Amino acid sequence: MEDPVTTYKFLGMHFCFEETHPVITEDVRITTEDASVIKELAKQLAEYAADPVNDVRKELWKKVNGLRGEKPMIWYDEVCWHEMNQEDELILITEHPLCRIIETELKRQIYQWKYMPGDMVIEPVVYAPLAVFNTGIGLEKEMEIVKTDIQNDVVSRHFIITIKDECDIEKIKYPEIIHDYDLSNVIYNRYQELFDGILTVRKRGAPGFWFAPWDDIVMYTGVQEALLDLVLHPEYVKHFIEKLVDVGLRVLDQYEEQNILSSNNYNIRVGSGAYGYTDELPRFETGKDTIPARKLWGCCTAQIFSEVSPAMHEEFALQYERKWLERFGLTYYGCCEPLHHKVEHLRAIQNLRKISISPYADLAAAKDAIGDDYVISYKPSPAVLANKEWDPSAVKADLKKHLSVIRDCNVEVIMKDISTVRYQPRRLWEWVKIASEVSLELSG
Repeated sequence: MEDPVTTYKFLGMHFCFEETHPVITEDVRITTEDASVIKELAKQLAEYAADPVNDVRKELWKKVNGLRGEKPMIWYDEVCWHEMNQEDELILITEHPLCRIIETELKRQIYQWKYMPGDMVIEPVVYAPLAVFNTGIGLEKEMEIVKTDIQNDVVSRHFIITIKDECDIEKIKYPEIIHDYDLSNVIYNRYQELFDGILTVRKRGAPGFWFAPWDDIVMYTGVQEALLDLVLHPEYVKHFIEKLVDVGLRVLDQYEEQNILSSNNYNIRVGSGAYGYTDELPRFETGKDTIPARKLWGCCTAQIFSEVSPAMHEEFALQYERKWLERFGLTYYGCCEPLHHKVEHLRAIQNLRKISISPYADLAAAKDAIGDDYVISYKPSPAVLANKEWDPSAVKADLKKHLSVIRDCNVEVIMKDISTVRYQPRRLWEWVKIASEVSLELSG
C-alpha cells in the first residue's frame, strides 16, 4: 500500500507554488480496529504530554526565540525514518489512509520521546488539517531521478530545463487556493471521534509557508544557467524572481481572505529551524479567530546563492524577498547557504529574528556579525551520522568545540538533512543525548 504521508500535502508545511493532490475524500469511514489503534497511541502521547518537563522546555524555547537564551536548544528534523525502525515500533497497522497518516505522526512522536527527546515538546493537542488545495502555477518540474536506496525519500534529481527566456516566464499562472469547507468539517469530526477525551482536537490551516523562489528558479532553468544569467541576462532574472514573489504574495492574500492560516507559535517548525514558541506573537485557534500573516512567523531562503556575493544576493534575492517577509510578524532567513558574511544585508529585514548558520558557514564570523541581535540557527553537518565508523567521543569533542564559539549567543542546534544513519538508529539517539549534555555543560 502506498504511504499517503508522502502525497497528502495539506497536513504539513504549505508551499506557494506546488499543486496539491490530496488522497483523502469524504469517504472517511473508520473501522473499529483502526480507531482502537489510534486511541491507544493517543493515550500514550497524552501521558508524555502531561510530563512537566514540557513546560520547562517550552519556556526555554520562548527565551531563546526572545533573545534571552539560557542554553543552546537541541532539536532535529528531516530524519531518515525508513532506517529508524526499532522492534517494529514504526510499522503501520491501520488501513484507512487518514488513519495511516495519523498513526505515522503519533508513532514518530512517541519514538522521538522515548529514544531521542532533546528539547522536544509534546502538547496535549492534535491538529485536524483543513482541506486546502492549490491549483499550482501551471508548470511541471521535469526531472530524472537516481536512487541509491529504494526505501529512502532522499534522491538525486537532474532537472530538465523548461524556462529559457522572458516568454517562458509568462507561462506562469497565478494559483487558486480552494478550501473545501465540507471536507474540512468531515475530517475534523473524524478527529473528534478518534481523540475526544484523550487529546484536544483543533483545526489547522497553513501554519506558515516554505518560501524559496530561488529553489524553483533553478529547477526550471538549471543551476549553472541561472547563475550565469545573473551576469548575462540580469533583467530576465529580475523579471523571473519578481514574478514568483508576486505569485507568492497573491497566494498569501488568498489564505488571509479565506482565513485559513494557522498560528505557528508553538511546537512546530519555523523555516529550516526549530520551534516557533514566542511571547511576541499571539496564539490563535483556526476557525474561531481571524489570523493574519502579520501574527505569524515567515521564512525565506536562496540556497543556490551560496557562491554569490553579498551585493548580488541583495540585488537578485533580498530586495524581492523582503516584500514577502515584511508581511509577517517575525521571520527566519536561510537554509543551507552560508550567511556569515551577509548579515549586514540581512539586517535590512526589519522583522528578522533567526538566521540559519549552515555547516558551510564560518561559525566565528557568524558570531561576530550576529552577536545577540538574532537567534543563531546552527546546523551541524549530518555527515557525522553517515560515516563508516561511529565515534561518540569525537562527536562530543566536535560539538563542544563548535558550540563553545557561540556559547554566549542565542542558539538553537538543529541536526537536519539526515539522509542516512547506516541503518543504525542509535547513532541519532546518541547524537541527541551528546548534544543535550554538551548544551548543559556549556550553560552551567
